[in-house]
Amino acid sequence: MAQQVLPRQVRRSQRVQPVVHDVARLRTLFVNSYLIGEPGEEWVLVDAGLPGYEREFIRAAEERFGPRPPAAIVLTHGHFDHVGTVRSLADRWNVPVYAHRLELPYLTGGSSYPPPDPLVGGMMSLVSPLYPRGPIDLRPHIRELPDDGSVPNLPEWRWVATPGHTPGHISLFRDSDRTLIAGDAIVTVRQESLLAVMAQTPELHGPPAYFTPDWDRAWRSVRELADLEPEIAATGHGVPLCGLTLRQQLHSLAKRFPQRAMPLRGRYIPEPAIADEQGVRHVPPSRLRPTPGQVASVAVAAVAGLWLWNQCRKE
Repeated sequence: MAQQVLPRQVRRSQRVQPVVHDVARLRTLFVNSYLIGEPGEEWVLVDAGLPGYEREFIRAAEERFGPRPPAAIVLTHGHFDHVGTVRSLADRWNVPVYAHRLELPYLTGGSSYPPPDPLVGGMMSLVSPLYPRGPIDLRPHIRELPDDGSVPNLPEWRWVATPGHTPGHISLFRDSDRTLIAGDAIVTVRQESLLAVMAQTPELHGPPAYFTPDWDRAWRSVRELADLEPEIAATGHGVPLCGLTLRQQLHSLAKRFPQRAMPLRGRYIPEPAIADEQGVRHVPPSRLRPTPGQVASVAVAAVAGLWLWNQCRKE
């Protein structure tokens, strides 16, 4: 493919947008989920968006696959904007939910994620203390992904460990056509910026900085994704990128990650949060805090801006 991004008329048309023939993207406000499978055949849902969008997921599934429920739900990680509807959908469809073993504490009620870092830059970062950080409890649906890298019900795909943004973050990769579903290991919008989120201008970035507690691992994960030489990258935020331009940007990001992705200051720059199979074990102390007035004023502006943006983009 020669183009940098999927055609503009496709990206701007509907909430459900094709990525490749058997992968479709469902956008819920500012986050993406993916439906993998040929229309009308067995399929798998990857991530479950924000709370309150159950109807959109059900409608998209029925339009694409008919009455057939997914064979499974796979989570790249358990942040609130990727698991918002997972419990209600798993209950409705009675299907298993798969995640990496290091992500299970945040999905079985065992541990909350480390606190966000509101001072890494951008309005979306300033309001991050208001974002839920779990845990949620997906028992009895939750399952551990197989250690061999296989993905249940997706025989052509494999999962790749891409920690840093969360301890058990994964990405999905299909070697046959080098399609990458990256979660938040990389994103194609500057997610810290409200204006960038509203504009959805496609450009490759590292993981959302306000929710990334281990920058060394995040950098290693980007290098691993660059080594895959993907043809298409479908990410948790932003529009898909593809082709030579994608690979050039990804290698550039991997090479210059400290300059291009890491914030100049932040809670997790001197040292990372530490987690294991039981959840978070150590969080470095916070050095600077925004005032309550700053958080409140920016929160109002962010919510209003995102609501207006969503209304304007509806069909």
